[in-house]
Order: sequence, then C-alpha cells, then structure tokens
Amino acid sequence: MYIKLIQPKMIKRPMDTDLKLHMAPPLGLLTIVSLLRKEHTVSLENENIQRIDYTDHPDIVGISVTVDTLPGAVRIAKKFRHRGIIVVAGGIHITTAHDTIPKDAFDVLCIGAAEGTWLDIVKDFKEGTLKSIYRCQKNFAGKDIVPPAYDFLSKDQYLYCNVIHTSRGCPFRCDFCYNSAKARMYMNREIEDVLQDIKAVGSKHIMFIDDNFAGNPAWLKEFLNRLIPLHIKWNAAVSLNALCDADLLDLMKRSGCQGLFVGFESIQADSIHTVHKIQNNIEVYEKAVKMAHDRGIMINASFVFGLDGDTPETFRITLEWIVKNKIETVTSHILTPYPGTELYNRLRKEGRILSDDLSKYNTAHVVFRPAQMTEKELYDGYLWIYRQIYSVKNIFKRMPEDKSQRAAYFLFNFFCRKYGKFTDWVCRRITYKNVGIIAEKLSRYL
Repeated sequence: MYIKLIQPKMIKRPMDTDLKLHMAPPLGLLTIVSLLRKEHTVSLENENIQRIDYTDHPDIVGISVTVDTLPGAVRIAKKFRHRGIIVVAGGIHITTAHDTIPKDAFDVLCIGAAEGTWLDIVKDFKEGTLKSIYRCQKNFAGKDIVPPAYDFLSKDQYLYCNVIHTSRGCPFRCDFCYNSAKARMYMNREIEDVLQDIKAVGSKHIMFIDDNFAGNPAWLKEFLNRLIPLHIKWNAAVSLNALCDADLLDLMKRSGCQGLFVGFESIQADSIHTVHKIQNNIEVYEKAVKMAHDRGIMINASFVFGLDGDTPETFRITLEWIVKNKIETVTSHILTPYPGTELYNRLRKEGRILSDDLSKYNTAHVVFRPAQMTEKELYDGYLWIYRQIYSVKNIFKRMPEDKSQRAAYFLFNFFCRKYGKFTDWVCRRITYKNVGIIAEKLSRYL
C-alpha cells in the first residue's frame, strides 16, 4: 500500500516570519512513518515547506490536524476525496474535539495515539472493513510509544531536527489547555527509548518538546542522571513548580540545561485562578526566576492575555515585571478557547464566543468577548507588549547577568525576534539546517 501523510500549513501570527514554518519537523507524522514503512510505501509532505502533490495515487491520505489548521485540512481532504482516495484525520484537535468535526470532512477520524490506531486502520482498509472512527485503547502506556523516523526527512528545510519528546500530555488540567480535554492522558516514555532517540538525532544539543518535561519529577531525576555522562546541552518546557525545586534545578544544570520554557501565563492572581492553573503561585514567581538564574538557566516565559482578571493595565504591569526580572525571552498569546477544553465549554455557555472561524484560533486573534476590556484593547495590547519586549532598549535591559548566556540571548532576541525577516532571508540561501547548526554552535561556544 501507498500511504501519504500531510502536515497542513500553519497560520502565522503577526510577529512570525517563515522561521516559524521551518522550525522543526512534525514528530507525530514521523511516528506514523515508523509504524508503517517496513510494510508499506510512505511519503510525508509538510505544506509549511513544500507544495502538496495532488497528482499521485495514494491508497490512504493521513492528515495531522490542529485547531487552526482544520480549515486547511478540510480543503486538502476534499481534493483527495474527490478522486476517491480515503482520507484519515488525526492529531490533537481530532483527539480533543472530534465531535465538532464536520461529518463530511474526512472518511476516518483517528482519536488518540497513532500507535494505537493506525495499524488497525491499514488492516481494515485492506480487508474492506474500514470504520469511520478509530480510538486508541485506554491501556496505552509509555512503553508503547514508537520513536519518530528521524532518518526519513530532508533536514535542509528545518532549523532544528534535534527535537525529542519524553512524555505525552501533562498531569495538570489548566482550563485553556488541550490537556483539560477528557481524552488527554499523561505518561512518560521508557528512559532507554529516549536515550536511543538522542543517539538517533546525532546532536549535542537537544530540544525536549514535551508539554511538561517535569510532569513526573521522580522519572525526570532518574532520566537527568542518565544524561550527565552524555555531555549534551538541552532546553525544555516545564511547569512553574519545577523552578521551586532546588535539587531538581541543580540536577538540570549538571545534566546540561540551558533554558526552560515556563508557563507563567499571568502575574495577576485573579487571572490565574480563573483558569485553574493550580501549580502557579504568583507569590513565588520572582524567587523561582532567581533560582533558575542563579544556576545559569535562562527562561522563556509564556504569558496569556485576556484572562478574566486582565484589564488594559495588565500589559504595562507585565512588561515592567518582565524587564525587572530580566526574563530572557517571552512568548505571548491571546487567550484562545480551543474546542474540547474547559475554557471553551465555559465561554460557549456564557455566550462569549465571537467567532467559529477556527483558522483564527492560533492565539493571535480575539475570538471571544473579554471580561474587563474590549476586543480591540486586548488585540492592541498583545501587539504592543511584543514590540516593547523586543525593542532594542528592552533587549539590553533584559540582558542576562551571566556572561556565558549572552551569546544565545542576543542570537535569539535579535536574529529570531527583532530581525527575524533578515535571518529567514539568510536561511533561504544557505539552508535552514545550516543556520540552525551555526546558531547552536555560537550559543554553545561563544
């Protein structure tokens, strides 16, 4: 059989350049490649970096769907289905909100892990017994997770191919996050499997892309001890509580941690409480930041604007806090009620959803009615704080005290954020892969 896998093009935010489109390969689809390529012919087309070929003749087309790419996925599916080709839709949006998918959009919905569904889909297709919905069984565990096919893709089109996941899901259930959906699970992979992935990517710098790298501290400490002899550098996303564990932070640093993505979301207690982010206590924010900085660990702080406790003043107050605490990088979002989450259910019930155009659900559009500001105030504030954070003045004000961090800091703030269009121009001429290698080496050795 011939199976074609497709990643629909993402919707860029106002501050994004094409660097975002070329950041990293789709690990979910590469996992399906691992599952099927021994017995079947498999291709993978990422619409972010290439045109989709509609002239070939696959037996099955599989499309990975996030909420904002759903309209694009439907468009792609229509073209293949018109030719009589079966289209399977999977991915996080299908798993968490399958009941919102138009009935005539796809032939098959794949709910849950690919490892627990795709072999059955292919088997039933061959036997002529294909069903419209496939669900991963509840006994699926970390040992069942299949490594992505890292050797399958063309690396020249990606900045980073050194991306690895050590877990699926998150133990916390914040209302605005996909992990608040009932279908989401949390599990760690087998440590030996992750170590094999590190070997497979062949890099001394690893980006762990888990929802929460520190979701299971006991597992993580065992894993970090296994990393120490490898002498790698790494970055990951963790919940705030990890920054309050001195022993864990020490172990992170010894094992090669350079930076942590942390979901602060808001510096206002009223806003945090409205979305049940129970792991965040704003009273320890500054102490947590200091504990990381004291160990030479940089922070990429995530903030969500538009929470019910937010007002127009929130943007100014947040900017002052970011600069005061020398937060190295910031990722900001407009609160977005993803279908299937607790937040979506609540706002829909309150009549506050303003748009059902899912292409706008990419954290850069106001698709709901804020509680204490207008839609325009929220959108304008979102753009304003980004410009202020990455102004030349504030880039220098936020410069790390630790001189060993400054090369990586300035590389990201200037060449990824401030002057990302120039960097993208360079990437198109010497390949994204080579720019990624150069950036990695400069950040490690300068």
